[in-house]
Amino acid sequence: MKTKKQFKWFTIFEYEKEQEYLRYMHKCGWRFVTVRGLGMYHFEECEPEDVVYQLDYNQEGLKNKEEYVQMFSDCGWTYLQEYAGYSYFRKSASHMNGDEEIFCDEASRIQMMERVFKGRLTPLFILFTCVLLPQFLLNLFAFHNYLAASFLAGIIIIYISLFVFCAVKYRDIKKT
Repeated sequence: MKTKKQFKWFTIFEYEKEQEYLRYMHKCGWRFVTVRGLGMYHFEECEPEDVVYQLDYNQEGLKNKEEYVQMFSDCGWTYLQEYAGYSYFRKSASHMNGDEEIFCDEASRIQMMERVFKGRLTPLFILFTCVLLPQFLLNLFAFHNYLAASFLAGIIIIYISLFVFCAVKYRDIKKT
């Protein structure tokens, strides 16, 4: 059986784009097998079929993995893997009732986004405020190490950009 690896990058709030990408690949005859590392997707050749992929971010559900997976299995979803907090599921479009999703309403979709926000961005914010920012200030004002301060300033700009991007995406999702 032929296999294929493809690098693809999705931000933490682009789970719908990732779902569509996996569906597209399956329609093209490449069944999703796993994702590893920083966005390395592994596929195996299959008969082209319309298969819907859904992602859920639920660390609490994974603590009781057997019941969590069974809940989705009872609704016809096949559990594939857990990666970076996300659980991957798939279901043939021919076995679905309309636009079926693992989220029953918009409120549960927003709850998932809140779990992503807390589970992924909170640790980054703590790292930012407890490590990067103090190191920047120490290098700039106490040690007068401007090279190190410049390097840290670049990282701080990236962090702030990430926080702003995620906050805007989160706000947009809550508005819809």
